Amino acid sequence: MTTVQPILGLAAFIALAWCLSEDRRGFSWRLVAAGLAVQVVVALVLIRVPGSQIVFVWINNGVLALQRATEAGTSLVFGFLGGTPLPFEESVPGAAFVLAFRSLPLVLVVSALSALLYHWRVLPVIVRAFAWALTRPLRIGGAASFAPAANIFVGMVESPLLVRPYLERMSRADLFMVMTAGLSTIAGTVFVLYSTLLRDVLPNAAGHLLTASVLSAPAAVVVARLMIPAGASGAQERIEFKRLYDGAMDAISAGTIDGLRLLAYIIGFVLVLVALVELANILFGVLPDVLGASLTLQRILGWVLAPAAWLIGVPWAEAASAGQLLGSKIVLTEFVAYLEMSQLAPGELGDRSRLVLAYAMCGFANFGGLGIMLGGLGALVPSRRRDVLELGMKSLIAGNIATFMTGTVAGLVA
Repeated sequence: MTTVQPILGLAAFIALAWCLSEDRRGFSWRLVAAGLAVQVVVALVLIRVPGSQIVFVWINNGVLALQRATEAGTSLVFGFLGGTPLPFEESVPGAAFVLAFRSLPLVLVVSALSALLYHWRVLPVIVRAFAWALTRPLRIGGAASFAPAANIFVGMVESPLLVRPYLERMSRADLFMVMTAGLSTIAGTVFVLYSTLLRDVLPNAAGHLLTASVLSAPAAVVVARLMIPAGASGAQERIEFKRLYDGAMDAISAGTIDGLRLLAYIIGFVLVLVALVELANILFGVLPDVLGASLTLQRILGWVLAPAAWLIGVPWAEAASAGQLLGSKIVLTEFVAYLEMSQLAPGELGDRSRLVLAYAMCGFANFGGLGIMLGGLGALVPSRRRDVLELGMKSLIAGNIATFMTGTVAGLVA
């Protein structure tokens, strides 16, 4: 059943994308088959090949190094709230850990480091390599082919910046692929943060999250082309990465400022959304109990998304709990979902379920992410704002289908 279940899941998610297609006869089955083949092959190499575990260890060591470096800064700025020894005895273990002072500042460091790597031309070289690797088997080209590759490393607003001159003349299908790719992956700025959240519940969490973003790139292409098939391909010019900074210090400064914006968004958005969910649960509390417990938004989402969790590869006995996490990811953010998963009781989800959920939730496809996407793209290319708004909800659905496919493939080969 562990093999049949994810195969059924892949078929169901592809069928759902096909049912939502604007042209059910205009898409390419060859592209669908090639995209699935790329996902499975990459998953086998990165998850099953023994040598890949060494790479995972390297990645995790890199994450730990970034965390230690960040803690040096937070300790200096925030004192014991940032990581220095406590000046008092902790009566409740873990009570002194403050998320905003210990984990979230990682976003600042990674944002500055990403800008510096872009200025040194390291990031553009890596993006070009991944874009080439996607272009060959999937036969996509032009500016749109860079979006899925870039989104493995940068955010859903930053990646369109790399192809900003080409957004104006992109076809509707290519624009949709750019949006879907942005919502199907996570940015390097939060990758380290999520890795630290999951390190106690998922071995080699950093390697798995990076693998998830890599796997979601071809999945995003497949789902986008299924839902809006391409007619003529987008612009085929050679993409040039323009210099954005005057020097290394300018890159660090700009990256830090961008990181501050992202940090403020994460803190504000998580605070507000958690408060709104709690308010909804208070309102549900006036209703009669259901199955011996109060009705909550999390329980409702768990029931609704339990079939999707099962299709991903979660055993039915754990599907309701997994469905709650998927619901938190879509309604709140993937950050909240990962935080909730890290706080689950040890026996609530098995190791396999934690693995496939880590992959299936690894994307910005939620209402908060959609808002950032619409605002960012609308500002980048005002003339296409109407197209961007029309494609918004469709790209949210497509992004979740793509990440669900990624979780399913991870469960298939794990």
